[in-house]
Amino acid sequence: MNASKFSYGRQQPNPNLFVILSACSSSLAKKNKVEGPLFPFMNSFCFRTSRLLSWLLILCFTLIYPISSHAQGRMDCAVLNSRILKQPVHYCVLLPDDYAANLASHTPKPYPVLYFLHGLGQNEQALFKSGGWDLIEDLRQQEKISQYLIVAPDGKNSFFINSADGKVRYSDFFIHEFMPFVESKYIVRKGRTGRAITGLSMGGYGALRFAFAYPELFSAVSVQSAALMTESPQELNSALQSRNQLGRLMGSPFGDPINIPHWKQNDPFTLARTNKAAIGKLAIYFNCGKEDDFDFEVGAQALHRQLQSEGIKHEFHLYPGDHSPDYFLAHLGETLEFHSKAFALSK
Repeated sequence: MNASKFSYGRQQPNPNLFVILSACSSSLAKKNKVEGPLFPFMNSFCFRTSRLLSWLLILCFTLIYPISSHAQGRMDCAVLNSRILKQPVHYCVLLPDDYAANLASHTPKPYPVLYFLHGLGQNEQALFKSGGWDLIEDLRQQEKISQYLIVAPDGKNSFFINSADGKVRYSDFFIHEFMPFVESKYIVRKGRTGRAITGLSMGGYGALRFAFAYPELFSAVSVQSAALMTESPQELNSALQSRNQLGRLMGSPFGDPINIPHWKQNDPFTLARTNKAAIGKLAIYFNCGKEDDFDFEVGAQALHRQLQSEGIKHEFHLYPGDHSPDYFLAHLGETLEFHSKAFALSK
């Protein structure tokens, strides 16, 4: 099923090797007054160039610095040829520090899995090449988080849903093909107690949508700066037509004009009301910057009020900050610690 695969470890003396990979998207982001490699927007040339450079540098890294048995963490990056999407889907998996030793033992223990969904204009490598990998390893060494897999698939600009025209069935792929693939390939705890999902920006929308639509499949959900839109479909249609910042963010997954039944079917606010009894069993965490460039703090506060009114326990923080990699990395640690505690409680 894997067309290609690279496996590599985080080692010295090259802690900043992958900074090169973000140069193309970062320069474009500055030009368009957005906040860097974790967020929109990236043109198609830069997107393709970034991925090509990523794979070439990963290959060079593995040839020049062979993995030792003392590598702190190992990442598997590969391709799944999807029968549902009818195209290859890139993904990366950051394995626990003791995964190899555990695999070699007589009775390997299964690990929980945290699925990470990236922002618009990015791919499966966004978390790991923008400072996240170092932060995760530091938290592991300090024993602030437990050992669990972090799995990041490429969602392109799909919002991680089935598109309104039915041509891109990303949600079906993720639930019915990707998660079963991960659970068959790696030593993981199967069932909702061993699964959680997180995301930022577009991926935050996707993570909430998955958790609220399928609460029986996940034990916890966390999001940062989620693309929660409180505008009406009519207002969103105007944004699409004017191609303003919000219109460019949304793209085509929801239809142009907006397919209203499809919008409601995927809307996290609607799903939270429809499935509130089951959602009450989820551990829920979300945060957003007070000065979010897309005004997503409005949606975050609206979700907070709605969950409060429905008596659904959750943790919400509105912090100083904007929609930027700096904001994301500043609060990534607490989201990972949240999931570490949630996994421990859901055993």
